[in-house]
Amino acid sequence: MEKTISLSSKGAVEGKVGSSTAVRNMSVKGSNRSKSFAEVFMSGVFTVCGFAAVAAVIAITVYMLISGVPAIFKVGIAEMLFGTEWAPTAAEPSFGIAYIILTSVLGTAAAIVIGVPVGLLTAVFMSEVASKNVARVVKPAVELLAGIPSIVYGLLGLLLINPLMGNLERTIFANSKTHVMNGGANLISAVLVLAIMILPTVINSSETALRAVPMHMRQASLALGATPTQTIFKVTIPAAKSGIITAIVLGIGRAVGEAMAIVLVSGNTVNVPLPFNSVRFLTTGIVSEMGYASGLHRQALFTIGLVLFAFIMIINIIINKILKDGGSNER
Repeated sequence: MEKTISLSSKGAVEGKVGSSTAVRNMSVKGSNRSKSFAEVFMSGVFTVCGFAAVAAVIAITVYMLISGVPAIFKVGIAEMLFGTEWAPTAAEPSFGIAYIILTSVLGTAAAIVIGVPVGLLTAVFMSEVASKNVARVVKPAVELLAGIPSIVYGLLGLLLINPLMGNLERTIFANSKTHVMNGGANLISAVLVLAIMILPTVINSSETALRAVPMHMRQASLALGATPTQTIFKVTIPAAKSGIITAIVLGIGRAVGEAMAIVLVSGNTVNVPLPFNSVRFLTTGIVSEMGYASGLHRQALFTIGLVLFAFIMIINIIINKILKDGGSNER
């Protein structure tokens, strides 16, 4: 009796396997043509999107060159890039943007120096140290920071940071006869606002890179006797290096391209980029004057935009070079 049941069960199983195999073969054979069409169609879509992205970059580059180069030829590249006086509406106009370029470089670098360590350590806390309940509270707060409009950061800087910097400025330069008081609208205020603004970008991208590190790498480090802190700094962070560098690049892009928040807290005056001086960034120079500029003045503003564009391109090339060199060294 048991033998009969087992044989019948075996036959039923074989029948099911045979029928499922036949159905699978039929479905594969029957959909070959449709799959081939779908593959060809999606390949075309991907190709078009790829060429569209490249075409967009080329179009932007050509437009910036056409709009920004004429002023360089009219004013002179040395006078424009290395001149220190910006007076486009004077009787004898001057178009020197050296202080503006230097302000953007120093301000962005200082914001990165402040914001990247804080952002990276916050990402480490969220991904490696915090409990699930704590991370569940911190992560939405960080994401909320990313959603706050730039102008709100500028207003907060205007109401909170500028008064503090103004008090500090009055204390330091109380007996100075040369320093011009500006109420805290200076380079330090702009750097602090930029550092806060890049935090969500650095934190979110770095956390994603850290969570992508395989768990067995952490376990192997701990099994060899390393402490959790040593594992974080010697294993996890180096393994997530490419993602962290990408986060830094995105943070640099956010800092370099910011205008509305900075125009409220920096004073927006072309000046030597000293900590307590009122300064003007490349972006704020364009925003503050494009509305009424015309002729050579307008072309000079496009030249500032061209310099900003070149600045971003150089940063991307350097970062890509670092990533490629790091990848080749690891291999």
